[in-house]
Amino acid sequence: MKLFGKSRHRHQAADLSDPAGRRRAEREMTLGDHGFLREHFQNLHPIGPRMWRSNQPNPAQIAEHVRKRGIRTILNLRGPSTRGYYLLEQEACREHGVTLIDLQVRSRDTPTIETIQSARDLFEEIEYPALMHCKSGADRAGIVATLYAHFQLGQPIHIAAKQLSKKYLHVREGKTGLLDAFFEAYLKDGEPEGLTFMEWVETRYDREAVKNDFLTSGSARLGLDRLLRRE
Repeated sequence: MKLFGKSRHRHQAADLSDPAGRRRAEREMTLGDHGFLREHFQNLHPIGPRMWRSNQPNPAQIAEHVRKRGIRTILNLRGPSTRGYYLLEQEACREHGVTLIDLQVRSRDTPTIETIQSARDLFEEIEYPALMHCKSGADRAGIVATLYAHFQLGQPIHIAAKQLSKKYLHVREGKTGLLDAFFEAYLKDGEPEGLTFMEWVETRYDREAVKNDFLTSGSARLGLDRLLRRE
């Protein structure tokens, strides 16, 4: 299943049925996507009894998730791609009977209402146990884990938003701090007036205003983004 469907990449996909194409895809995953850094560190954490979060898994790690945790669904928060990391993930999911769902989420922008609604609805529809991931498992996984903790575990936003923390390698001092600013806007403007999170999102949330307030507040140390060089 794909949400927000088309790939942003103008890149010809490798042919995994051809040995040379497979080697190319593996290089793209290991070197181009920095998969070598994730060989022994998955940034893997449970969110609740049925959901896990991690960085981009490789095929061997997907097999391990199925074997050890019974994973039935993987939420790919990076969106679809023609790069090797995605092609090999697709293949591994097919081989192990795992449903791969692409939900494209941004790490350096305030979330759209549609993204929030889609995540909420997906949590009701998918087969569990499930795993969500982005590239590093820090930012996009952090915001969707917060939504999961709120919608599925019933945690209030101020508790659920702890999924965005340095424990998971999330850094709020760069533009990734927009994710924190989004939840803080609800805690400041919606919760004190008795609005539920979704009531605020669907009736009061001004995405551009939250973004502009953050970018002009001095909280966005944008040079940090260039230093981290994360998606």
